[in-house]
Amino acid sequence: MVSAHVTTRALGGHDFASPIDDRWFEDYRPGETFEYGWLGVTEDEIVEYATRYDPQRIHTDPAWAEDGPFGGLIASGWQSAGLMMRLYCDHYVSAVASLGSPGVDELRWSSPLRPDDPVRLRVTVAEARVSRSKPDRGLVHTEVALLTEDDRCPLRLRAMNLLLVRPPR
Repeated sequence: MVSAHVTTRALGGHDFASPIDDRWFEDYRPGETFEYGWLGVTEDEIVEYATRYDPQRIHTDPAWAEDGPFGGLIASGWQSAGLMMRLYCDHYVSAVASLGSPGVDELRWSSPLRPDDPVRLRVTVAEARVSRSKPDRGLVHTEVALLTEDDRCPLRLRAMNLLLVRPPR
């Protein structure tokens, strides 16, 4: 089991050239793909989260879930989104240039996340353009996938982030 309070890392030897605390709009190049991991949730963490935020029996009642539609307990999709955001913020979104997000598109939960299933984040910069009305920033579109060890995809979305351009030196 990989706990949410362990240090995660870049996977596959490929990462941004600039560290997260010196990463600006210009560092997000369309076509680049990065992977970061690993995180996971225990059965107790799934039940605790769901009891508070998503109280459906497929998330809160292991005995019922065993005979339920997924053949066992699964994490809430929103809990999967939380794992994705942890990895996204720790490794992908700039710590100095991020101005937030106007939203996400195409959110899908296509495969259940089960207890003790380690997940990694795969991000691909899909598009990056400087704002026409505010040239001190740009909009980055990112294809985001949360993947298990066997490449199942508990969460997929297209994120948008506003990022400051690199200030003159």
